[in-house]
Amino acid sequence: MTRRASAFLALLAALVAYDEVSTHLWREGVWWDVAWIALVLMPATFALVLLALPLRRARGILLVGIAFAVLAAVLTVANLDVGANFARLAAATLLAWWFLGFFETLGWVVLIACIIPWVDAYSVWRGPTKTITTRHPHVFEVLSFAFPVPGRHEAANLGVPDLVFFALFLAAAARFRLRVLPTWLALVAALGGTIACAVWFDLAGLPALPGISLGFLVPNADLVWRRLRGQSRLRDGADVPVGRAPDDR
Repeated sequence: MTRRASAFLALLAALVAYDEVSTHLWREGVWWDVAWIALVLMPATFALVLLALPLRRARGILLVGIAFAVLAAVLTVANLDVGANFARLAAATLLAWWFLGFFETLGWVVLIACIIPWVDAYSVWRGPTKTITTRHPHVFEVLSFAFPVPGRHEAANLGVPDLVFFALFLAAAARFRLRVLPTWLALVAALGGTIACAVWFDLAGLPALPGISLGFLVPNADLVWRRLRGQSRLRDGADVPVGRAPDDR
């Protein structure tokens, strides 16, 4: 077993154990809870995605992703919430990596990163997400990943689309040879900042995808700009088809 696999399994075991006993742990004020989730729990959880990143090139990733989605549904019905939580994360991550295969160039990823914040903001404030969270909160719980608050029967939740785009942008950074670790750090920081802002302004929730998009674009802005300008010059300079962007699959 490689060190990466060992680290993944050890971290997963620690997170599962925390989820199982979280209600029996210490109980502090709200900002201690925010700090714990943003600075410890979220980085540890999304470190699983970072450690599993080489699997984005594996064959059969679509079928495995669907299998985890089915497993998450079964575990949810069986009230095995901790198992369902991590099965949901696995399904969202694997399906995101499969979906990335349809992006021919870096430009497509950048375009998505520029569009989804507006769609998510509308959905959270006036669209389907607002309807679900206000009228059918149990549905949102089923379609989200829970970060349990220590000492309470409460959790901070991220919707499945947030998980999908986190995994997609991180894999895109690897595929198109951008800055992988800075991208991961920026994505995690953006999510932590979103939760802190929601608490600070006393809001039921904030759209997470604007922060996730910035987490991808900001640490890679110079590389993205040079890459897109290079593609543009190639198109204008000759009638030669532009091939795929560098792909390490």
